[in-house]
Amino acid sequence: MSTENRFQFAKSVAFNEVMLLEASMNDFAYDTHAHEEFSFGVTLSGRQDFFALGEHHKSHSGNVIVFNPEDAHDGHSGGDDTLHYKMLYVHPDQLSPMLKSAGVRRAKDFRVEQMVQDDPVLKAHILRLAQLVEDPVTSALEYSSALFEFAEYLARQKGIQVEFKSRSKDPVFERVREYLHAHVGEDVSLDALSQVAHMSKYHLLRCFRDYFGMTPHQYWQNYRINRAKQAIERGMPLADVAFMFGFTDLSYFNRRFKPVFGVTPYQFRRYLLRT
Repeated sequence: MSTENRFQFAKSVAFNEVMLLEASMNDFAYDTHAHEEFSFGVTLSGRQDFFALGEHHKSHSGNVIVFNPEDAHDGHSGGDDTLHYKMLYVHPDQLSPMLKSAGVRRAKDFRVEQMVQDDPVLKAHILRLAQLVEDPVTSALEYSSALFEFAEYLARQKGIQVEFKSRSKDPVFERVREYLHAHVGEDVSLDALSQVAHMSKYHLLRCFRDYFGMTPHQYWQNYRINRAKQAIERGMPLADVAFMFGFTDLSYFNRRFKPVFGVTPYQFRRYLLRT
């Protein structure tokens, strides 16, 4: 096998059963095989050719590849350019409850019919999940929230519309909110939130998003960032702010702060000192 064929596997710290493969191939060819998991991949460059379910398929750069569990397939690089792709493997036991919560009635029988798709939104979901697997500071709550949004999109592909209903004040979700506020600097788990709400964690994901307009992780992250901003305004040192609100280091704090305010915490503090 050529030294230019590289295969790198990564596992999620938050979800140990989730596997990510990043591969670069020139002269390697997979034998016919099947996975127990759903396989969601993105062809990053080159072309991936494979035979599955009685047909030949070609996935060009930017395309998405989806294999359902037990779909037999092979695979190799097509053309002269190096094939570079990422493939995320998600077990049905993890995805099915998310699909059910997103409105899929027979979630255990769910299948994606189109193996190769040119769908930028689906591509973005897969690459986002891949990034979370690669990032060692990803929390289980963040991954679960992202996977739920991914399941919602898969449901919409099937024509299932997820309705968001306006709600009057609900003591259950106000209690969950209070719990998140009280544990702002900790690694809050979806299991803990489901115990507070007295409902399954998958149902909680749907109902919480319905109530607040954000997933639990998005809400918690937004609350932490806003409290951190206030602490910076009070003059607290950046390292202390990051520690107090549960950011593992300043680099991670920067990555979370800038997408919300457009500047890094350091830049934000510098602007405050000028005024």
